[in-house]
Amino acid sequence: AMAKSKFEYVRDFEADDTVLPNCWIVVRLDGRNFHRFSEQHEFKKPNDDRALHLMTKCAQTVMQELEDIAIAYGQSDEYSFVFKKKSRWFKRRASKFMTHVVSQFSSSYVFYWKDYFKDQQLLYPPGFDGRIVLYPSNQNLKDYLSWRQADCHINNLYNTVFWMLVQRGGLTPVQAQERLRGTLAGDKNEILFSEFNINYNNEPLMYRKGTVLIWQKINEVITKKIKMPKEEEEKEVEVTRTKTKVVPLHCDIIGDQFWEEYPEILAEDS
Repeated sequence: AMAKSKFEYVRDFEADDTVLPNCWIVVRLDGRNFHRFSEQHEFKKPNDDRALHLMTKCAQTVMQELEDIAIAYGQSDEYSFVFKKKSRWFKRRASKFMTHVVSQFSSSYVFYWKDYFKDQQLLYPPGFDGRIVLYPSNQNLKDYLSWRQADCHINNLYNTVFWMLVQRGGLTPVQAQERLRGTLAGDKNEILFSEFNINYNNEPLMYRKGTVLIWQKINEVITKKIKMPKEEEEKEVEVTRTKTKVVPLHCDIIGDQFWEEYPEILAEDS
């Protein structure tokens, strides 16, 4: 038996934060004050490939290190991680899901920074906050992910026009903001095309659709040294191995095609 002390009563103050069973568990993290962070570290506007790829690398690390994540979706300075409905990871304690995701992501951001920003120094540690939301049905989950992708499109279209007006149109940020006040998507597309000869539909999918992370089986060819019978020297032989890896996709997840192509994501026994 474990030794007890008179101080153990303090454990009774811990709140039970077990989440409901049979619900999709979504942990969404966002960069804390990333507007300032991106300015201080001179991110390219409206999109910085280095920053986006670093976010995805961190999200891949989270999926590889933590159990039961079925899919993740990211854009700008946010990422959503979807844990399986039947996950029993850490007895479904909300605080464990949230803190493990946020801490793993944050430490990965600092650890992999140099791989993407090379000689640019990390001036101070970034911060991320997290929240946890439960979705009881597959349709609820699909609608949540659709909402985040729609948000990606709205924000990116605005930012693309805004920074074109500033960088190439010669407007101040305040003037560009005023110019875009009350404009619809069609108006923004027209400004891009007529004034800057940019067809928004030709912008990279990563900017317009964000990044979806799923598990896929990948065939990898590796070289192994094998000593053959009756031969003194080792021989190099190519061997094909199948591995399950976290793969980034830049595609539409609002329509049915994605879910029909990857039905295993929502499968009960996946």
